[in-house]
Amino acid sequence: MASLETSTRSRFRTWAEDYGLLVVALSFVVLAVAGVALFVVGDEQLARDLIQRYGVAALLVIFVLEGAMLLYFAPSEILVPAAISILATTDGGYDWGAIVAIFAVAVVGATAGQTTLFLLAKRGGREWLLQKPWFRVSEDKLDRFDGWFDRWGRPAVPVSNALLFTRGMLTVPAGVAEMDTREFALLSAAGTLVFEAWLALTTLYVIELGLFDLL
Repeated sequence: MASLETSTRSRFRTWAEDYGLLVVALSFVVLAVAGVALFVVGDEQLARDLIQRYGVAALLVIFVLEGAMLLYFAPSEILVPAAISILATTDGGYDWGAIVAIFAVAVVGATAGQTTLFLLAKRGGREWLLQKPWFRVSEDKLDRFDGWFDRWGRPAVPVSNALLFTRGMLTVPAGVAEMDTREFALLSAAGTLVFEAWLALTTLYVIELGLFDLL
């Protein structure tokens, strides 16, 4: 029995080594096409409409695009606040069960997207990515974040993922450095959870204080 399991793992590993990059690349092509198509026909209001019509299913797809750095048609900062406003706000306050579901979908979707890009960087390499028209990070910016990863190592992944303007930028350097995939996914998810939590809390406080009414 043990030998059968070992043989199965060996065959799977061989298949993954031979075809893994192709599968990841094709998946990314599908995501890129979706991102470009939504960019052509969509805007921030479209994101809100999709969330309102299709709920957490649409939110999951949008967050996969966000994690893969293919969310061209709406700022990522509005996603969780908009989802809470649309899906978890009631006359009596907030549906906390729905909020937990929104956070779970956000973390899973963004982590899936970032891990896909990470695997492309890990298997395809830095120069291969820079040649792709859908990869929006310039070589100069990538050089800067390569330096961040070289200096700070693995802790830079969740920290950068929890901040505005640097979110997701350590994905490619971590992949090129051949960081362990499961470790990257866990650190990426932790950073996303922190990012979405402080963003949502800030938005909720702004709403409760009525600051939007002053604008």
